[in-house]
Amino acid sequence: MFTTMLVGDPKQRPPTPKEGDLFKIIELCGKTFEIRYGFYEERDRYTRYAEPIAIYPDFTAQPAYTDDGIPFITAIQSPCKNFDGKQDENSCCEDCGYYLHGEELLGTCTCPKNKKIGE
Repeated sequence: MFTTMLVGDPKQRPPTPKEGDLFKIIELCGKTFEIRYGFYEERDRYTRYAEPIAIYPDFTAQPAYTDDGIPFITAIQSPCKNFDGKQDENSCCEDCGYYLHGEELLGTCTCPKNKKIGE
């Protein structure tokens, strides 16, 4: 009984997600993003105890913009050169005054210098 209290009832735990399973669909500023389970590091795929986690878009590698040219960012992205706030080695976009929080870890950068002008 004591072990059950510590571990919990395995029947009540949600099933472990598999790589590629849908975590959530997020709609933000007229765009839709599918967040799927996966691994950030290739080695985690082969680590015995690693489980897939929600993988958010990498807007640094593949930028995406609203129809008005405002860039999408994730809260945990590394800050850019236009960071507005107290910056240290642990700072991320979420700490910036230009960060506009959306849903989950997605948001937009309202810095005028980062806005995409025309194509």
